Amino acid sequence: MAVIAKIEVQKRNKSRYNVFFTKGQSFEYALSVDEDLLIKHRLTKGLEIDEKTLIQLIDEDEKKKAYHLAINYLSYRMRSVKEMKQYLEKKEKEPKHINAVIDELLQQGLLNDEEFAQAYIRSKQLTLMKGPLKLKQELVQKGVSDAVIDAALATFTEGEQKEKIVTWLEKQQSKKNSKVSSKAFKEKLSSQLITKGYSQRVIVEALQLVDFPEESSEEWEAICFQGEKIRRKLEGKYTGWEYEQRFKQQLYRKGFPMDVIEQYLSEGDK
Repeated sequence: MAVIAKIEVQKRNKSRYNVFFTKGQSFEYALSVDEDLLIKHRLTKGLEIDEKTLIQLIDEDEKKKAYHLAINYLSYRMRSVKEMKQYLEKKEKEPKHINAVIDELLQQGLLNDEEFAQAYIRSKQLTLMKGPLKLKQELVQKGVSDAVIDAALATFTEGEQKEKIVTWLEKQQSKKNSKVSSKAFKEKLSSQLITKGYSQRVIVEALQLVDFPEESSEEWEAICFQGEKIRRKLEGKYTGWEYEQRFKQQLYRKGFPMDVIEQYLSEGDK
């Protein structure tokens, strides 16, 4: 049986208290506890504490520490249940304390995967050019279930997706390289949008809503540049009909329409 000799507030954390036990004519540090536990167990100077109560105090205080860590982690942004579990595991908290804290946070509404998924999607819609497939992938990694993700993504309609894509495509037009064909440029943009998480069907429909000015001078400049590269590659290896067919095939693969290719072969490749 131990007797509390002194209780004093910590200097750096006014909500925690150091508890000292009597040891002969002096006293020694025993443990620190949260203010809530101090009140709950009515810890005062002169109180006798047996070993069982001491173990219980230490255990409850460890859970309280885990809870405060969780609250601090939530102060920066919302978290998924999986994120919280992984964070507390990194802090080397006991599994029973982690589970208890998560249950408490769920009951308090401070953890909620449905609200987390909705907020995450809204945030990315406003700040980043991410499509539903990419958002789903990221939410799965954060431990959110497919059903919860799909319900949250239902608010990100195809109409909104197309609007975002059209706005983005219009901004990209100024970045077109005069050395590539218009078709190749559109294919490049389409690939980027797929990487960002948009479906092929939505991308195709959005592309049809954008007016891409195809200036003949830029297209001609591009085919002249690409044609010269191909000419150097094929020259000396092929002649006659085979040379012409291979030339056409490679220009076509680079996105140039056949009428422009024929014009180039008759005017440009001389």
